[in-house]
Amino acid sequence: MSVPFRLLPLDGAQSATRLDSLALCLLLLTGVVALGVLLLMIVFCVRYRAASTASREHPPAKGRLVEISWTVIPMLLFLVLYAWGAVDYVSLYRPDPAATPVFVVAKQWMWKAEHRNGRREVGQLHLPLGRPVRVVLTAQDVIHSFFVPAFRIKQDAVPGRYTSINFTPSRAGEYQLFCAEFCGTEHSTMTGKIVVMPPAEYAQWLAAGPRQPGMAARGFALFRSYGCSGCHAAGSSVHAPDLSNLLGRRVHLQDGRVLTADEAYVRDSILVPRKDIVAGYEPIMPSFAGQIGEEDLLAIIEYIRESGHDQPTERP
Repeated sequence: MSVPFRLLPLDGAQSATRLDSLALCLLLLTGVVALGVLLLMIVFCVRYRAASTASREHPPAKGRLVEISWTVIPMLLFLVLYAWGAVDYVSLYRPDPAATPVFVVAKQWMWKAEHRNGRREVGQLHLPLGRPVRVVLTAQDVIHSFFVPAFRIKQDAVPGRYTSINFTPSRAGEYQLFCAEFCGTEHSTMTGKIVVMPPAEYAQWLAAGPRQPGMAARGFALFRSYGCSGCHAAGSSVHAPDLSNLLGRRVHLQDGRVLTADEAYVRDSILVPRKDIVAGYEPIMPSFAGQIGEEDLLAIIEYIRESGHDQPTERP
């Protein structure tokens, strides 16, 4: 059976199509510029070689229009490509509130994924076709890198940090998942499979998983078991920040900074509570470093994400 030649893997996400087009335009533009310079070098080398009788009298002293043209035109073209790349970069890495979050913990040598309803899988990741997805990553031991060639995406999974990447699967099928960071002796075995399914089949698959509490429900149980509710519950006598609708909210800090609460901020607030102290509150929260695992942290964060019922956009 003949296999059609492909310079690049089959594109399986909308981001892949755009990035392929960007790479092609960059290749063509740099190729044209390089070819033009090479041709001029050859022409000048031949025409003005030592034995040439070409006239060298009255060399042009001014060529401002030519100089401006060969400077400004390539610069504008490359700026267009820069802007194109910047837009694509932002769309990949800026958190998209409309995207469905999927949480992935990397460890030697496997990928452990958990969906919002609590369904878990190891070495596989099922995703809906045509729906934006946001993969939230962290690592349990060393640095790994979530790499799906068919989607043209790669994002590091770093211990102690949350990173994320957005994409929209555009073609149903199965795609290879690799770790692109040397993470130990069995790094080469740290592979996986991305399964893109039509939305109806995906919903059916999601609902058919083993019955277990969803991430938010499990996070709520952890929230209570670790005593977080004792300070952050609505009726608590402790003066602690309100966590409802926290994800995505702007937070004013004691040192004057203002940041947008994301997964990394919540994680740091749990493990390093004195790093970003909220304005108007005393730094009385103890650190939970070494007490809560990465998967439990993700569940607590998901509970906080789901616990918002009001719509304030800016609070201390």
